Amino acid sequence: MFLLIGCAIIIIVTIVAIWRSKKPVRLILAEAKYELMYNAVGSRGIIEDMLMRSKNKTELPVLTGRTALITGGARGIGAEVVRMLLKCDVHVIIGCRNPQAAEQLLQKCRDGGVATGDITVYKLDISSIESVKGFAKAVADKHPKLHYLINNAGIMFGPYIESRDGFESQFSTNYLGHFLLAHLLFPQICAAGTETARARIVSVSSCAHLVGEINFEDINNRHRYISAEAYAQSKLAQVLFTNYVEGLCRKESLPVQLHSVHPGIVNTELFDGTHLKNLAPWMPSLMFKTPEQGAIPIVHACVSPRLEGRGGTYIHNCRIFSTSDNAKSADLQEKLFDFTKDLLKIEEFGRPHENNNQKD
Repeated sequence: MFLLIGCAIIIIVTIVAIWRSKKPVRLILAEAKYELMYNAVGSRGIIEDMLMRSKNKTELPVLTGRTALITGGARGIGAEVVRMLLKCDVHVIIGCRNPQAAEQLLQKCRDGGVATGDITVYKLDISSIESVKGFAKAVADKHPKLHYLINNAGIMFGPYIESRDGFESQFSTNYLGHFLLAHLLFPQICAAGTETARARIVSVSSCAHLVGEINFEDINNRHRYISAEAYAQSKLAQVLFTNYVEGLCRKESLPVQLHSVHPGIVNTELFDGTHLKNLAPWMPSLMFKTPEQGAIPIVHACVSPRLEGRGGTYIHNCRIFSTSDNAKSADLQEKLFDFTKDLLKIEEFGRPHENNNQKD
């Protein structure tokens, strides 16, 4: 009851705040619709996190000799994922904007008693095509096998900004850069997998994908930008990518499987500046997961033997959950995949050396 009352207050105050913004009525109504949908899926997510708390756990097996790559692993959920993988004695490659912070993370883990595993850090701006290409080349040159690729870096909401390549920032950061990274490092990922222990590509998505749609006619949302709508699009795109590439791997009998993960409603910096944090600053610390709890299902998707051979699934609280109907659509999966290849000028996914990464 306390949760429902809190959510109702947030909905009412948010709608009032939007109405007072003096935006066009049609935009106000569209933003209010997304606020209502987000509050609905978010409230359900919070309740699920509470009810499934005892199930949100995974074993941390010893995986000496394996290598994981994570984007944005220097803070928040990503830092906790790194710490858990180090406990598994995994060599973790971190790609992030602030290499110094990532390097300091290793010392914090050592100070906290984690004596196994190691970290290699490379600078990466996942929203930049040039940066992703340079990062992928540096990784491929030194690491012939990648057992786990964790597409973790992300941004949420905020004003309309385009990347240096001309793409809306959430679409570029959350989805497009990770698509390109998976393409460029796919040979190293395939090289790490075996018939009994497939390599894994894990994309950190969100329950926001449930209200997402892909706007092919205006992928940057320039005509009408609603940050919540753009975020949902980027998170749906991650799930569509997961499901489509999983199908390709099965068709070609490749030793790779893919998962998308909803880490839960987690109290991280992503909520800073949002209506929720501004209007109810008490709520995240009281009702949301901690970053460590949010990291558990991501690590589970990487290392759990119970998921072997069960790729193409959406993980929530270490359980397989159903996705939206849009995410299940084979036609939409293929359409977005081909659309993205065209955006990035990729001729054949996963074979960067044969086509020099781009069409002429």
